[in-house]
Amino acid sequence: MAGTIKHNTLKRPVFDKPVKILIAVAPYYKDISDDLVEGATDEIAAAMGTWDIVEVPGALELPTTIAMAERLSNYDGYIALGCVIRGATTHYDTVCNDSSRALQLLGLQGLCIGNGILTVENMAQAEERANPADMNKGGGAAAAALHLISLARKWGGQRGSVGFKPDAEEILLAENQTDSNKGNPTA
Repeated sequence: MAGTIKHNTLKRPVFDKPVKILIAVAPYYKDISDDLVEGATDEIAAAMGTWDIVEVPGALELPTTIAMAERLSNYDGYIALGCVIRGATTHYDTVCNDSSRALQLLGLQGLCIGNGILTVENMAQAEERANPADMNKGGGAAAAALHLISLARKWGGQRGSVGFKPDAEEILLAENQTDSNKGNPTA
């Protein structure tokens, strides 16, 4: 058995009510992103879910898009898809690290996110990882999001939203004191 690597994959979760997922994709390398989207949509369809797709300029915009969608829409989960190929500068490290870190922080706040941003050395590695007939990481990201949604539903769903929201409609600043506080510097 030496030399053979066996990967374990979890069984696809079953849902009592359909899931709705946002696929946020950075199509910088269009052929790669199209393959990733194909893998993701195949996996969602197999779980009887629905999806919407939104395109963004690059991998750095994926976390922002997902955070906005969480605040402004009604998705059960999210999938971030894109491809970053190492170039001659350190920009690769910035894009890989910052997009991954931001997605992880959103996940730690309760969002169900599958990270399918490929971080590779060359186009051959990207093609291998995006291939819908083989290793497709888009399908893997969708499976991850589906499993997280299943856990969230099992444990009672999301408890709050991501980001800052004031407690009240009106935000009082120091200079907007009520009449009863005027002239009282300690109020």
